[in-house]
Amino acid sequence: MTAYFKKALKTFTAIALCLTCVFSGSFVNASVAEITDTGVEMRDPFVLKYEDKYYMYGTEVGEEGFYCVYGNDLKNWSEPVRIVEPSDVSDGEDDWWAPECHYYKGAFYLFASYLSSESGKRGVAIFRSPEPLGPFENITGGHITPKDSDSIDGTLYVDESGQPWMIYVAEWTSAEDGIGGMMAVKLSDDLTSFKSEPVMLFKATDGLQRGGILTDGPFLYKTKNGRLIMLWSNIDNGGYCVRIAFSTNGRVDGKWLQQPGYLYQKNNQRADGGHGMLFTAPDGALMLAIHSPNFPTEEKPITAVFVPVTDTGYTLIMDEEDSLFLRLGYRLFYSLMDFIYLFDSLKHLTIC
Repeated sequence: MTAYFKKALKTFTAIALCLTCVFSGSFVNASVAEITDTGVEMRDPFVLKYEDKYYMYGTEVGEEGFYCVYGNDLKNWSEPVRIVEPSDVSDGEDDWWAPECHYYKGAFYLFASYLSSESGKRGVAIFRSPEPLGPFENITGGHITPKDSDSIDGTLYVDESGQPWMIYVAEWTSAEDGIGGMMAVKLSDDLTSFKSEPVMLFKATDGLQRGGILTDGPFLYKTKNGRLIMLWSNIDNGGYCVRIAFSTNGRVDGKWLQQPGYLYQKNNQRADGGHGMLFTAPDGALMLAIHSPNFPTEEKPITAVFVPVTDTGYTLIMDEEDSLFLRLGYRLFYSLMDFIYLFDSLKHLTIC
């Protein structure tokens, strides 16, 4: 392909990015969709629906260990239930963070981070239980992540072939350049060990909108049109926020790029927030669960907040910001990305 054609593609891409950024700040819906503050004080909420109940796991819900609240209607929640005791984790010392519970092959698996008294590092361990409220057993013998560096926020994704993956954060605190990165690794079928070497998917500073060094809260999702995207959180000038990355070939270990704009960010009407995941409400609506604000104030503690979002097929958009113009902007962006990487795969080119 000629250098001229490459330059033209880069120009068209830049136009699409600019249009999308413009549209994301204008022409918002006049009718504002309801954002629900659950009133449950926690960080990093993760919602699991099983049978007729919703279970919400999170950070800083109780004292040491991992906790969950549950309910039937997303409005009324139980008192916190401790599902992992500190004594159940032989090397558990502090930083009991971001528990996620996934139903996989007939059992419940808790992916959770804590500080190890043995290694002095934060890491992710995996626990298993026959019930969503435990008791949970550590099946990885402590941290499954590398024990010589800080790793947090593990999440499970099972690809089309049935291969389980863990996506997690290589925390900035251990990085030589002081910048966090998003990692992926294949897991054994029983989730007890790594099946491959971890690979870096992207760094916190990648993309058109370069943010802070913080990388956290990964959650993978396939849109209605089959596009593999990742929700993740960063910090910008407005505070904590949720961004979207996408795989150019639809594979976990493919090339990941950053979508322009944000899925969620602070504005005049709402506080900052992040560490997002997706679940389906009783009425079938797709919901983004985040904690907000990122730091408490006298007026507002940190609580789990549910934000209605729409799957457009290309990406996700907050309901209150959904508009024809925004949809067209993202459709143009992704059409150009697909066109570029189709030729990239056919001609073995690298579009810089």
